[in-house]
Amino acid sequence: MDEIDKLVDLVVKEGASDLHFEEDRVPLIRVAGQLVPLTKYPKFSKSIMESVLNSMLSPIKKQSFKETLSADFAYLHKGERFRGHIFIEQGRMCAAFRHISQQIPTVEDLNLPDILKNFARMKAGFFLVVGPTGHGKSTTLASLVEIINTERLENIITIEEPIEYQFNQKKSIIHQREVGVDTPSFATALHDSFRADVNVIMVGEMRDKETMATAVSAAETGHLVFSTLHTNSASQAIDRILDSFDASQQSQIRIQLASSLSGIFSQRLIPKISGGRVPAYELLINNAAIANLIRDKRTHEIDTVIETSSQLGMVDFNRCLVERVNQGAITLENAYLYSNNPKTLEKML
Repeated sequence: MDEIDKLVDLVVKEGASDLHFEEDRVPLIRVAGQLVPLTKYPKFSKSIMESVLNSMLSPIKKQSFKETLSADFAYLHKGERFRGHIFIEQGRMCAAFRHISQQIPTVEDLNLPDILKNFARMKAGFFLVVGPTGHGKSTTLASLVEIINTERLENIITIEEPIEYQFNQKKSIIHQREVGVDTPSFATALHDSFRADVNVIMVGEMRDKETMATAVSAAETGHLVFSTLHTNSASQAIDRILDSFDASQQSQIRIQLASSLSGIFSQRLIPKISGGRVPAYELLINNAAIANLIRDKRTHEIDTVIETSSQLGMVDFNRCLVERVNQGAITLENAYLYSNNPKTLEKML
């Protein structure tokens, strides 16, 4: 474990976001979005990887790893919190650690728009944060939950695998449940929350149809629900949810989603010219026009509505990229690289 602890210390010292190590390869860290090989460190042997498995995983997580050949877990080192993931690749054990800040950042800290705070101040609804892995979705959700915790008395339940940010109860009651430790699944914990007099539910990730259906139903019945999906845009997130259901169920889920959805925030962290990363984002705010498109199987028109609804507070992703370029924050090359529609972006520059 000394080898791991030294690397974890380095992650904190260098301000890295992630640590990667596996059998027969030198470890790597990710700094400002870029992977950096640690060539001065030796390759990890199988015995070291096994010691990681044995020392960091609880008995339940070890059993999960034995059954599924992967496991998510939390790791605490010198007061620093990490989210760990161990998996098998071509018979070799691999691991990735994400450094989780002890301080829950504010919307201002994250350089995100103030309008996001409105979604934390709602009493009910379904709000999604979407984007690729490692682009700050969980951090954005944590900042919204912390707004509620700071401003009003609510009963909040978070369901995560593993728990990332740890909340200190302020005005709200907060219970944080870890899948695989406190509950067998996201869906089970969601169902349980209905019997706990809950007001706000934060689901770390929607991975299956049952979780999606329950989350939408919870929002429809007066709860405020936050969650994440791995998609690149708001319209893709809606399609992803709908496509998870059988054809016979899609009509009903369209109606439910159209009425319960409050908004979708899509974000990417883009390398800054000055170093570090800056968010670029898209914001969909549900209204009558969006709801009709969802119900009428016209989700392909949603991007156009976002593009033409800035006066309503919606944010088009390409428009945000243009602003970042004009601010001198990101290069034109990276704007094209991260754009979902480079041809449209070109017309805007």
